[in-house]
Amino acid sequence: MLDPPPHHRSDERRNVVILVFSGVQPLDAIGPYEVFAGATEVLAAAGRPGYRLTLCSLAEQVITTESGLRLLTDPLPTAELAIDTLLLPGGDGVHAARADARLLEWVAGAAARSRRLATVCTGTFLAAQAGLLDGRTVTTHWARARRLAEEFPALNVDADPIYRRDGNVWTSAGVTAGIDLALALVEDDHGADVAQTVARWLVMFLHRPGGQTQFAAPVWTRRADRTLVRDVQSAIEASPGGDHRLATLAAAAMMSVRHFTRVFTDEVGEPPGRYVERVRVEAARRALETTSTTLEVIAASCGFGTGETMRRAFHRHLAVAPDAYRRRFRVA
Repeated sequence: MLDPPPHHRSDERRNVVILVFSGVQPLDAIGPYEVFAGATEVLAAAGRPGYRLTLCSLAEQVITTESGLRLLTDPLPTAELAIDTLLLPGGDGVHAARADARLLEWVAGAAARSRRLATVCTGTFLAAQAGLLDGRTVTTHWARARRLAEEFPALNVDADPIYRRDGNVWTSAGVTAGIDLALALVEDDHGADVAQTVARWLVMFLHRPGGQTQFAAPVWTRRADRTLVRDVQSAIEASPGGDHRLATLAAAAMMSVRHFTRVFTDEVGEPPGRYVERVRVEAARRALETTSTTLEVIAASCGFGTGETMRRAFHRHLAVAPDAYRRRFRVA
């Protein structure tokens, strides 16, 4: 676990070191770089010190990213450099990078002399491999959260936030979330006015509404072993707006309510009521994305009954209201 060094003096520029490696996701690194560079311009106009940026790699001067874009990098900073922020991006190459003993040794040493550590997307895997996240609550890309939790059980993985702070460790979701994270770091350093100015130039929200669950594809659901319970799952999915009260579902499975609830939860991984609500939310998401049907009609057809009930369910599962979800994701 990191112990932060003394706070950086206010009259100096803060050293931000962004580590890249072969197969890095380029926007994970470039997005935060542009935020810090933009903040430095805003601060310079006010006669205030900003950031000194270093994009570095272990051995190669030119790094080929996962999309084929090539980045010109500096060598890894030596131990003499006082690092304010060490930022670790992710990408397809992160798993090869975290198998490199020399790179892990440098990351651990650099983190120890940094005021704070930040990761973008699967950069959390690199930090975790270096032993920097044990006992922390972290986030990562929604599609990689389960693997992170399984490989590093000492971490508490929260897959929903766009970014998350735990002490002097900041972690973020995938790709563009690195920009959100960098804006939050600038806000923490220099206040909301500076961060808001940078966000406006980037045509970004300073604080993005909702969490990353709203962007996630529907998660595969475990199928029950028992045929009757599996048939209940299929019936719910085939008709989200149907009569799926607990007593009705139990009767369909030819079980008592209590026994059905226990068996369903054991075999599917969540209680029947939550499963029904999640299926209904997914059905409503599809309708909001692909139709112009009113919210009340969608709520009724998907089994919520009222628009208010659907709104509460959306907030529970996606942390965003149905009308806001439609504005962001509707396909014309």
